[in-house]
Amino acid sequence: VQLVESGGDSVQAGGSLTLSCTASGLTDDTYYMAWFQQAPGKQREGIAALNTGGGVTWYRDGAKGHFTISLNNAKNTVNLQIHSLEPADTAMYYCAAARWVHFPLRSDSYNYWGQGTQVTVS
Repeated sequence: VQLVESGGDSVQAGGSLTLSCTASGLTDDTYYMAWFQQAPGKQREGIAALNTGGGVTWYRDGAKGHFTISLNNAKNTVNLQIHSLEPADTAMYYCAAARWVHFPLRSDSYNYWGQGTQVTVS
């Protein structure tokens, strides 16, 4: 399984950004896929996750509304929209996948990771 993130950029506060995670090598089974955020000097934190089969989503407390996770099955892509960007959103954003998880927003639940995409907000 390979995950490739894209869409990171240096942007002005107040705008919006869509990050994409394209997966290859997945079987036809359902997967859990998630986005994590790692700000400088901080631990990696889960933002949002979804199940590719049922479309169920999970969000970190306070994240819903500022972030939106969505699935494009046809393109094997999971997107993360970030609305009303603020400097606190500056971080490396990682995509993760796993066949089964108990805790969708915990990083140790996932065994497949992308390389990350950088978002800088000024």
